[in-house]
Amino acid sequence: MERLDKLLASTGRWSRSQVKELVRQGRVRIDGQTAAKPEYKCGPEQNIEVDGVSVCLQKFVYIMMNKPAGWLSATEDKRQQTVLDLLDKPLQRRGLFPVGRLDKDTTGLLLLTDDGELAHRLLAPKSHVDKVYLARVDGRVDREDVAAFRAGITLDDGLECLPAGLEPLEDGSRCLVTLQEGKFHQVKRMLAFRGKPVLELKRLSMGPLQLDESLPAGGWRQLTQEETARLHEAAGSKN
Repeated sequence: MERLDKLLASTGRWSRSQVKELVRQGRVRIDGQTAAKPEYKCGPEQNIEVDGVSVCLQKFVYIMMNKPAGWLSATEDKRQQTVLDLLDKPLQRRGLFPVGRLDKDTTGLLLLTDDGELAHRLLAPKSHVDKVYLARVDGRVDREDVAAFRAGITLDDGLECLPAGLEPLEDGSRCLVTLQEGKFHQVKRMLAFRGKPVLELKRLSMGPLQLDESLPAGGWRQLTQEETARLHEAAGSKN
């Protein structure tokens, strides 16, 4: 059981002060009865209405975004725009965060949520959740590069990268990279170590979640129930 103002504020549509004003104006009903006070204790199984419209009280929110280049994968920044600035204002108040940051110039699939447990499990190497990237490089990826990725790479600074997948495409200037971890600039650093600097990078998938190619750059949508369930299953967490 939670306070009414806290429950409604958790949807991201209103602040707690706005909920208090809605209650004062008699615009909130609980199971058909007008709410008398914002501190009234209720649960998500109850029918809560604002202005006659039922409110969906989701415990967590899951957003798929097609991240555009030039936007930071961060929750806030005083000087630059972040991916949260692309969301509707109510969702910006929800407390969402990116699951696995993409570099500023990297595009593609970005998962935003307020489910900390799922985020942790998706990013943990021991969960074995594949993250697949499409890279365009300066040079040509060859069989030696593929073997090096498969064996695991230790970078010049001593960073040990787990074995990863590398699949050359077409003439080798484009390739698919599959990781089960997400260290700082990892794809770029691994390919640069092999003498193939990355020119463009796009994330295509995270576990079973595939980028919805119908989303334009900067576009987003909430995950379907099936997508959410498959993510939880892949991460080994409870939905």
